Amino acid sequence: MALMTPTAAADTAASAPALPVKKRGALPKRLAFIRPAIWLPVVVLVGALGFAWNVVAKDNPYLLPPLAKVGEALASNPGFYIHNAWVTLSVALVGLAIGFVTSYILAILISELPIARRAIMPVAVVLNVTPLVAIAPALVVAFGFGPEPKLIVTALICFFPILINVSTGLRSVPQSVVQVFTTIHASRVEMLWHVRMPSALPFLFTALRIVFPLSIIGAVVAELAAPGAAEGLGTVISIASSNNRLPVVYAAILCLAILGSVLLAVITAVERRVLHWHESMIGEKS
Repeated sequence: MALMTPTAAADTAASAPALPVKKRGALPKRLAFIRPAIWLPVVVLVGALGFAWNVVAKDNPYLLPPLAKVGEALASNPGFYIHNAWVTLSVALVGLAIGFVTSYILAILISELPIARRAIMPVAVVLNVTPLVAIAPALVVAFGFGPEPKLIVTALICFFPILINVSTGLRSVPQSVVQVFTTIHASRVEMLWHVRMPSALPFLFTALRIVFPLSIIGAVVAELAAPGAAEGLGTVISIASSNNRLPVVYAAILCLAILGSVLLAVITAVERRVLHWHESMIGEKS
């Protein structure tokens, strides 16, 4: 057994890679959000906006109600807002599911069949550029005040972003990967399942981060277009506006903002979990 001199041992120790040293008091990544650098700018911005709101409300009470009045409207009947928020959220999620399934299937057809792309894309573009505010009243006349007009409007507003992003993702597979699977005689179904659909996941989550908040907007647009509807935050806004009850209007708007923010936070968390292998997520962790 060879003996190592002190000089050689020192040289070996110096050349060895240094082990990462965890800083004392450092927070785990899951708790990083409690650092002042994360939440303090948000608190300052919200406080500044609240102060500006109250300044404007003091001089123009018919334009903006004081925040205290909005808080009173929420606190006086929280069950009322929770129930109507649930109605709007239910419509938004069901309409989103319909739009998602429809657009995903069509995106697969577009990516696999050129003739399907030539047939589907012009119709999809026309639907996308048509204002849904104009379509919603016609749907109410056709289907009445039931859930059908709301679901159709919500599905339409979610349709195009998913269609475009997923079809782009399905076609964005590196040619080298396609050649490898062609070499092993993979079928088109196997290529779709094992290569194209995983490759489209980042594009899909990009679309979902767009359409989750949009689904709330679609549901509210449909509720506003159906004055005979009995429930939903859009109906609350419509009735309260006609009665000049601004605190109730802004309380409902605040509930909508919270709903959209929660949906966006949920889909972002799911994206980080599912796409932990993707370079964009690796960059966020580093």
